[in-house]
Amino acid sequence: MALQPEPNAPLHAVRNALRVLDTVSRHPDGVTDSQIARATSLPTPSMAQMLAMLRSEGYVQQLSDGAYVTGSSLTELGSGASHDDSLRTKLQETLADIRDSVGAAVYVSRYIDGEVRILHYADGPGTPKVNEWAEFRRTAHANAVGKCLLAQLDHDGRKDHLSRHKTARLTSRTITNERVLFHRLDSQPPTVPVLDLQEYAVGTVCAAVPITAGSAVGCLAVSMPLEKAHRLRKAAETLNRRAAPVLLALTI
Repeated sequence: MALQPEPNAPLHAVRNALRVLDTVSRHPDGVTDSQIARATSLPTPSMAQMLAMLRSEGYVQQLSDGAYVTGSSLTELGSGASHDDSLRTKLQETLADIRDSVGAAVYVSRYIDGEVRILHYADGPGTPKVNEWAEFRRTAHANAVGKCLLAQLDHDGRKDHLSRHKTARLTSRTITNERVLFHRLDSQPPTVPVLDLQEYAVGTVCAAVPITAGSAVGCLAVSMPLEKAHRLRKAAETLNRRAAPVLLALTI
């Protein structure tokens, strides 16, 4: 299924991150920020932000002399034998950090073999996940995760999905008209979070941002009760900022 030809900010950031990591990994004794800048051609401000993110995520570490070497996260994710376990651990750590930052449950989802799948999530006593009263995979037209994933598919991909999962009305706000739904998806700016304002469940609001690389369609999402809806926009902005580290973990 083809993707819409739209810019993907997290993917751009990940490509730059991979260039930095490749440079660092080729210098086991350490490499300076000026050497990294020359090797990657990244502007100094962008590279400084990238190195700060990579340090915080454990992909690089800075030695006492200021040089950079590979960090424990990169070593663990690069190990074939323990990659899956390391990836789950890394994602859970990252999602838990995002959950605590936004004060809401956070989810990673992907569109796999024609279905919406929630792969990882982080919730807690004060940040409960959404009550899945209707299967997410059957209600992509109504929830933020599903709409974000469908927005990344082409017209035929969406038609195929909805031929298998009809647009049932879940609340008074649910869009059930396929033409209207497709128009909304096509009008969705790629850098603006997809919202679900009580379309899936009364009393719940959600937001999702794409985390897509190549043909792998995915998203990072957050949900919260209606009484916290005034915080949704800020939470969505945080998702946009934190999408790159999540996508990076999935890419390595």
